[in-house]
Amino acid sequence: MDSDNLEKINTILEADVEIREKIKEHVAEFDKKARTLSGILNRIHSTRAEQLPALLGTAQPVLTSCKETTAALADIIPPHQFWKWKDMWSNCLRSAVFSVALVEYLQSGALISLPQVAETLGIKPEWQDRFMLSVEDYLHGVINLVNELSRLAVNAVTLGDFDQPIKISLFVKDVFAGFAMLNLKNDLLRRRYDSLKYDIKKVEEVVYDVSLRKLAPSSK
Repeated sequence: MDSDNLEKINTILEADVEIREKIKEHVAEFDKKARTLSGILNRIHSTRAEQLPALLGTAQPVLTSCKETTAALADIIPPHQFWKWKDMWSNCLRSAVFSVALVEYLQSGALISLPQVAETLGIKPEWQDRFMLSVEDYLHGVINLVNELSRLAVNAVTLGDFDQPIKISLFVKDVFAGFAMLNLKNDLLRRRYDSLKYDIKKVEEVVYDVSLRKLAPSSK
């Protein structure tokens, strides 16, 4: 290689190292916020239904603060380099998607859409070549939601909320049916989708027990 070529390669490598370090800094902050959200929302398993609004209220400021982090990441990434760097923040972004989806389910009983999640996290459409919420990351977050709800179905009964498992059962079956209509090429997503049947079975066992004992209002 001639000296000019080596110098150009070195310049590119140094620029990449600088970008990587900046991304790491903001991803660490994003991960901290995602873990804080998970910690807050984990308390739903020991919180009665009437106390949930107050608990969800404590998560809202953290969710709002995620917008600062996504904006900072979007500022760092050069144009058309989203796919080059996305793996650096995928895990914490999926965790944040899960938290947004869980909050929405607990408030409305509905599945939040991809554009709504992006808006909640402050991810703007014009950033799509630098920082966006990919379909893959959204779907991983939704699968995490189903995993968590299967656990909530069990713990809700312990707290005396016998109607919640029935609501969860209808919801997770609807999500599973939606996944069945997708042409999933990603191997990891496909395996995780297949595993949802075990979550559904777990919820169905809880619903069966609640219905058999005539504990839920809707089963009386």
